[in-house]
Amino acid sequence: MNTIQQIAERIKRAKNLLILSHMRPDGDAFGSCLALSSALNRLGIDNQICNESDVPSNLSFIKGVERVEKNPKTEYDALMCVDCADVTRLGALSDEFLRATRKKIDTLNMDHHVSNTLYCNYNYVRECSANCMNIARLIDALGVPLDKEIAEYLLVGLLTDSGNFSHDDVDEETFLLASKLVKAGADIRYYNYNLFKKQSKARAKLHALTMSGMRYYFEDRFALITVTQENMQKCQADNGMTEGFVDFPLNVDGVEVAASIMEVKHRQYKVSLRSKEYADVNKIAGIFGGGGHVRAAGCMLFGELEEVIDKLSYAVSQYLE
Repeated sequence: MNTIQQIAERIKRAKNLLILSHMRPDGDAFGSCLALSSALNRLGIDNQICNESDVPSNLSFIKGVERVEKNPKTEYDALMCVDCADVTRLGALSDEFLRATRKKIDTLNMDHHVSNTLYCNYNYVRECSANCMNIARLIDALGVPLDKEIAEYLLVGLLTDSGNFSHDDVDEETFLLASKLVKAGADIRYYNYNLFKKQSKARAKLHALTMSGMRYYFEDRFALITVTQENMQKCQADNGMTEGFVDFPLNVDGVEVAASIMEVKHRQYKVSLRSKEYADVNKIAGIFGGGGHVRAAGCMLFGELEEVIDKLSYAVSQYLE
């Protein structure tokens, strides 16, 4: 694996850098991409951010997120993947990644997922609360000082992936970085409110409808919720409004593993997994080709809803004490 300094030196040699992240991006993906892009702008390095997905409604308030495009518009001499554990997580842009490798274009990978496959020429993977913590180190290695814009992008990722400083991988470094970001001008109150508290009437209705159908298994140690297309249409909600739903069942006393099963389309479901103390949900997600972290992971499952629930429940049962 490479060092931060080696990644920084390769970036400095680039004339045009393409930045990619995982499909269905979250705050850490967008924060990592936008903070890096802003730092590159300070260095005079042309760059473009691409993601196959639309900006989710819960993150549309972030200033500058409109810079994220769906397809590369210019040629580039280096490609960087951030907050992305493997090539398949790039979605439709995995074809662009493979095109770059065929053309012998250098690829760089900066991530914090334990499931990362080290799929690039240059790889830096370090487990931490949020990938924005790694990006902050990279920006420092590039010699770019923190300003308000970069600090706020990093804060979005830090708040999102640390669960507002509540996850068990939050440590002294997490808080030290948060302190530096606030000192640089990041408005933590504004981002805390918009990321975790503000919600539309449609989201409130969908939340109530979803939680009313919560199911429990294995003496209440496993709880799951389902978000169907029918209910989203009924509430006039969208996928972005489901961010954070999985935390509600996890917070029920006695629950060790929580799952949110969201219908993407007919017979295809996005599964988000969380655990409280001991269950390794990265391994559970890995059974189905997914991954992530020990306490937070995800995967895709296919089939009828009850079949999906049966498969997932059995897998979870193998990791409950």
